[in-house]
Amino acid sequence: MNDAPVVLGVNRTQDASVCLMHGSQLVWAIQKERLTRHKHHWGKPGDFRDHYAPRLPGLDRPIDVLVECYSSDPEIGQLPLYEAELRETLRLAPGWQSRRISHHLAHVYSVFHPSPFRDAAVMIVDGQGSQVSALTEHWNGAVGVPGDWREVSSFYRADRERIECIDKQVWNRDDAELVGLGMFYFLLTQTMFPGEGNEGKIMGLAPHGDPRALGLPPLDVDGFHVMIPAAWRAQLRERARFRYGEPGVRFSDCANLAAAGQRAFEEALLQVARWLHATTGMDNLCFAGGTGLNCSANERLLRETPFKHVFIPPAPSDAGTSIGCALYGLVELAGQRCEWRWTNDYLGPEPRLDAIEAALADCADLIVERPPGRDVLAVHMLDLLCARKVVGLFQGRSEFGPRALGHRSILGNPRHGHVRDWVNASVKQREWFRPLAPVVLEERVSDFFGVAGPSPFMQFAAPVHPEMAALVPAITHVDGTARLQTVGPRDDPLLRALLKGFEARTGVPVLLNTSFNGKDEPIVETPEEAVAAFRRMPLHALAMPPFLVRKRVEPELPE
Repeated sequence: MNDAPVVLGVNRTQDASVCLMHGSQLVWAIQKERLTRHKHHWGKPGDFRDHYAPRLPGLDRPIDVLVECYSSDPEIGQLPLYEAELRETLRLAPGWQSRRISHHLAHVYSVFHPSPFRDAAVMIVDGQGSQVSALTEHWNGAVGVPGDWREVSSFYRADRERIECIDKQVWNRDDAELVGLGMFYFLLTQTMFPGEGNEGKIMGLAPHGDPRALGLPPLDVDGFHVMIPAAWRAQLRERARFRYGEPGVRFSDCANLAAAGQRAFEEALLQVARWLHATTGMDNLCFAGGTGLNCSANERLLRETPFKHVFIPPAPSDAGTSIGCALYGLVELAGQRCEWRWTNDYLGPEPRLDAIEAALADCADLIVERPPGRDVLAVHMLDLLCARKVVGLFQGRSEFGPRALGHRSILGNPRHGHVRDWVNASVKQREWFRPLAPVVLEERVSDFFGVAGPSPFMQFAAPVHPEMAALVPAITHVDGTARLQTVGPRDDPLLRALLKGFEARTGVPVLLNTSFNGKDEPIVETPEEAVAAFRRMPLHALAMPPFLVRKRVEPELPE
């Protein structure tokens, strides 16, 4: 790899992130929030000086290709500061190349090139992307469109030689004429849960409501254009009625609005996807943008559209665009084929053993053991899990996307519903209606869940077979679904050992899995953060291979 170009991709907008590649080898990719501990942290001048360069290995090498993307937020107005910082903090190789690409184009490269497909239709749906005047791709519809209008969805034909933009829905920036699926779901979320990153709460709340109770219509869909009807706009302005948790606000009203919004979103998304299939005739679909995290809708894309295969990356939201920038630089500027595929999401920098040992030094309140090997560590963890204890797991490189997939996870016994309630209330300190996810052996997935194949990234909410739901109540949501992660023979060996061991003891090849973070915190990144979170939370043990850590004063069991 010494002759391979060093390529750096940078996302400067919401969920700021950075990705380093040596040719087709992805060295690491990480979100800014994991370094600053500020959820959904936006890009700002000073990121390389203060956060990236001091913490991330490899940035002292000469950079051959650098690609950035911005969106339609005000950060684009600070370009001189960003450019000066890059020259001051990075070593730029002689003849280095740089490019700024528009938002949806970065999404396209983040989802198609790492996909398993030779060709595919590509659908990008988010709140709003770049202004038309800032587009760095050819789109026939740009002729005659004012430059300050913004892309809200984009559609493509793609193969390994060419990416063709078929069309875009754009917004005229009139707040009285809000359009698009991403904007609709954002407004729905803001009505009940202000702040950033709360869309998952709507998904968890929706099954508790009646989508017909408020009498709201479907969204208006014409081909790929999605409009928000006046009845919806009026309802979403009634925030005093629907602001969850506020005095006098009824849970049933919030649940009914969430249910109506989720149904309207899903039905409109299916219509748009069917239009895209009819337009392209392709069997494969790649889907990205923030709406790609809607697991219930994603499952329906698989079941109810003519597409035979659907790929959604672990980080379809803005964070993933740093990978898209890096892949654009590799393919379009360095002229190399992309051989990297998104087969796992363990993309963070590798933690060092000495850092783990340092985090566990001088811990008089903790019992630190070093079992002789992974299999013995797994046995000790299984003893705890079978006793209804809840275990933190910190191992290897961190997950890049927002879902913990067994490297920064909290694991529990799925056979007891009170474990879910205890994790939500005491460990995560979040709303009681939020579901927790299962991790399951890939070869046993069809015995428990209504899904046809592997689902390694926790991107699909599959039905739990009714006869199995009673065996795994802690991971079965009120609507009988679960947002699952499968673990195959080539996937993480410790997760495989735990699932096989739990099945041998209980007959159930499933564990409860949620992200290792506290209330309003990003997922833990470093050994020090893992130990600090373990101390704060009522977890019973922390596995940090090769160590198993317990508390001298152990928390009570979930009840």
